[in-house]
Amino acid sequence: MPRLALKSLPGLSLGALLAVSVLSSAQAQNANQSATDEIAKYRQMLADGNPAELWEMRGQELWQKKLGPNQQSLEQCDLGKGPGVTKGAYAELPRYFKDTNKVMDLEQRLMHCRMSLQGLTREQAVKTPFGSAGNPSDIEALVSFLTAESRGIKLAISTKHPAEKQAYEIGKKIFYYRAGSHDFSCASCHSVEGQRIRMQDLPNLNNKANAQAAYSTWPAYRVSQGEVRTMQHRLNDCFRQQRFPAPDYASDSITALTMFLAKSADGAVMNAPALKR
Repeated sequence: MPRLALKSLPGLSLGALLAVSVLSSAQAQNANQSATDEIAKYRQMLADGNPAELWEMRGQELWQKKLGPNQQSLEQCDLGKGPGVTKGAYAELPRYFKDTNKVMDLEQRLMHCRMSLQGLTREQAVKTPFGSAGNPSDIEALVSFLTAESRGIKLAISTKHPAEKQAYEIGKKIFYYRAGSHDFSCASCHSVEGQRIRMQDLPNLNNKANAQAAYSTWPAYRVSQGEVRTMQHRLNDCFRQQRFPAPDYASDSITALTMFLAKSADGAVMNAPALKR
């Protein structure tokens, strides 16, 4: 029910007008809550058969498959816990890597391993970062598998190394940086309680519980897109909606922003790939 303009009902007393206004506001809130509840029920209904499992299986095959000019698998890729160790690795990313002397997130690190181990060029290593119908992404599949290897494990994001601390501070600045045609920042949508866009609740990422719930469920299978989407894709889409230029894939700025978001969600139990609308 739309909110009624007070001047449109001249026959009613001020008390009655106020009652109508309060009633319409309550009805709108109830409608919003009802929509939120229905979305939650829908997700729960599909949770036991999350299509992301197909991406996870394909990702595991790609991890073990010998590819590239060097005909090597990725099984010796060091994600931070030693060559080939996948269990719990995602829960500690982004992190500083001594061999590259930089902080890397999962997608950056995968790109590095595909080049250094398999001999791919950078162009080949980042080909099709985001899949579409009939054009699947190897990267999204690999990320799905590696993320699932941290399911049930708590995020433990380090900022002890100076490079990690620097990445966190840069990511924080990016989160609050306002620019573009709409003068938006990440914080414009994600630093206030109770904000919504259409039927979607916007989590306040300054609230630790909200930050944990949001971060720990990415990547996710997007029902509306029929694809698993990584954190890189999620952030790219946020920049698009802010009318910012699209960031380069696996750029240091995206890693820094991911570091800020991951650290804000520190201690959350990973539950990804999840299922989202």
